[in-house]
Amino acid sequence: MSKPVENRYEFVLLFDVENGNPNGDPDAGNMPRIDPETNFGIVTDVCLKRKIRDYVLVCKERAPRYDIFIKQGVILNQLIESAYSQSIEVREALEEWKTWQKNKKKATKPTKHYEDIAKNWMCDNFFDVRTFGAVMSTGSDKGDASTAESSNDTEASGRSKSKIRMTAGQVRGPVQMNFAKSVEEIVPRDISMSRVCAASEDNPEQFGLGPRKSIVPYGLYRAEGYISAHLAKQTGFNDDDLSLLWKALTEMFDHDRSAARGKMTTRALVAFRHDSAMGNAPAHALLERFKVLRETSGSPARSFADYKVDLDEANMPKGVTAMKLLWP
Repeated sequence: MSKPVENRYEFVLLFDVENGNPNGDPDAGNMPRIDPETNFGIVTDVCLKRKIRDYVLVCKERAPRYDIFIKQGVILNQLIESAYSQSIEVREALEEWKTWQKNKKKATKPTKHYEDIAKNWMCDNFFDVRTFGAVMSTGSDKGDASTAESSNDTEASGRSKSKIRMTAGQVRGPVQMNFAKSVEEIVPRDISMSRVCAASEDNPEQFGLGPRKSIVPYGLYRAEGYISAHLAKQTGFNDDDLSLLWKALTEMFDHDRSAARGKMTTRALVAFRHDSAMGNAPAHALLERFKVLRETSGSPARSFADYKVDLDEANMPKGVTAMKLLWP
């Protein structure tokens, strides 16, 4: 296993959609998300992280260290409690804590809370926990009143005051992303369709009432992200995980096809690598070096060929390297 990431990174992801819905808004009839004041399109960070998670599931097939915590159909509390059922170290820490709770005057207080050990186990086993972070303080109460924590124990503030809770705390992930924003205004369209069959035997002649599809004819979106070496050290996000993240960002749309999303493609991925954990230049100054320019004018953009991308690599700050991970 490789060592945790030791360098700070910023990155820019450029992707487009053609005749599809990149991210529906449930508060607007699942129409593509837009900024109502500017009509620029929006794709949430949660949507992009979902695609990364799904890619890792397909690519790694739940191999050790690469399971996914936030996935469809799971009960999160059960996954959190798996740290207690599968890890001997977590169970031993829990028993030590119970022993100390029963007799605080004579027993020695454990040097580490069982929840912290469970948190480490979750980071080790779930890619998205050590990458994006997670809230894992929702576990159910276990045990009886004899294991109750003292209500006046200030050191245990925030823990369960009545029963031992099988939780794993909260993790702030080293990889964070902003909402993606279209480089120009978009004009979402609601497309009506018809069908040749009926929906119900009660109305067998009710043909023609088909579905509706909300699309963006064409939109080019830019998302920005950040990787913290400090948080990577805490969660164990390592160089292998970083390589997988880059691979996911470039290939995730190829494994996320659906009739609703149309044609989505990653067009460019550029990362700025700092030679230190703290960084050698302000993030905004680096991200602004990546520009998207309109190649044609006079008509709405309908393909990536209507744009050109440019990366200003002149006079790059000392200790910063620009990496063209995917370049058109």
